[in-house]
Amino acid sequence: SSGINAEWPLRPGELFEIFSLPYLEMIATAVRQGVAQRGLADVPMIVFAKGAYHSISKISYTGYNVVGLDWTVDPNIARDYVHIAVQGNLDPCALYAPKEDLIEMTTKMVQQFGVRNYIANLGHGIYPDMDPESVAVFCDTVHKVSEDIMKKGDPFSQLYT
Repeated sequence: SSGINAEWPLRPGELFEIFSLPYLEMIATAVRQGVAQRGLADVPMIVFAKGAYHSISKISYTGYNVVGLDWTVDPNIARDYVHIAVQGNLDPCALYAPKEDLIEMTTKMVQQFGVRNYIANLGHGIYPDMDPESVAVFCDTVHKVSEDIMKKGDPFSQLYT
């Protein structure tokens, strides 16, 4: 017998909540205490737990100001379960797409998240061989779509609560 129990009683989200979530909260608390002890102004903090889609609601209660989302998280679900600002979440591989497709994917992402309490970003870093022009297309599209949303009316109407 290998000694491996194939019937592990915990779901993947439960493992994250046991072995990661408490430490994320401890880090946020320690940073805030350290900043306060030095007499400095509070600093905004972003938490990014790649692959932790199953715990995004609980992550949003760990003391950070923003939850970074990888590309696997549906924007509508994120807005339903995260009560603070969100950052993300275009798949970085989208930057390999033709310009028109990249514009379409970026537009859809910003429209789904809205402009309130949202930081547009890639869902996980950038690869060294990516064309800087694609990064520019992504950034320009984020700005254009955000401005269009804000021109159409009250940007607060984009807030999901």
